[in-house]
Amino acid sequence: MTELIAKAAIDRRLAEIVTPTIEGLGYELVRIRLMGGNTKTLQIMADRPEGGIDVEDCGKISVAVSAVLDVEDPIEEAYHLEVSSPGIDRPLTRLKDFDAWKGYEARIETSELIDGRKRFKGLIAGTEGDEVLIEIEEGTIGLKFDWLADAKLILTDELIAEMLRQKKATGAVDEAAFDAIEEETSEEE
Repeated sequence: MTELIAKAAIDRRLAEIVTPTIEGLGYELVRIRLMGGNTKTLQIMADRPEGGIDVEDCGKISVAVSAVLDVEDPIEEAYHLEVSSPGIDRPLTRLKDFDAWKGYEARIETSELIDGRKRFKGLIAGTEGDEVLIEIEEGTIGLKFDWLADAKLILTDELIAEMLRQKKATGAVDEAAFDAIEEETSEEE
């Protein structure tokens, strides 16, 4: 389990508890964080291995994970459980994410200085062995996956278009509903 999925020790412990349940339902854990505040929030991001998760999926995961957490009881104080999709500008937490999102813009932060910097922004160029390749102004560089402290896609028109294409391909977008909205708007004008 990488620190990109679970940073703190409590996050790693929680990941050990919930991952078998999430995977048993056919999903993957993308990231888990226990965040502070007046009432703590346990944030779980999950996705299907092939991508695409909806509200019903999040509900299934929430019910199953709640039951496991009630039995294990790893969090002493009250908390809210929040299960969500990774979203369009998703975190990149697994090496395979960098191959899946090759050609899209990302922001990567390393835990140590690399050539005098920790932040890199550019196009993902895939992976090579245990390195993430990213095209920056100076050219394509390789960053060891273990060096990464944070990585996420940057919201761009190309990324939005790809997500809409994927939703359309899976039938998650009902284009007829958009036509109906356009017709209603035109009649009202």
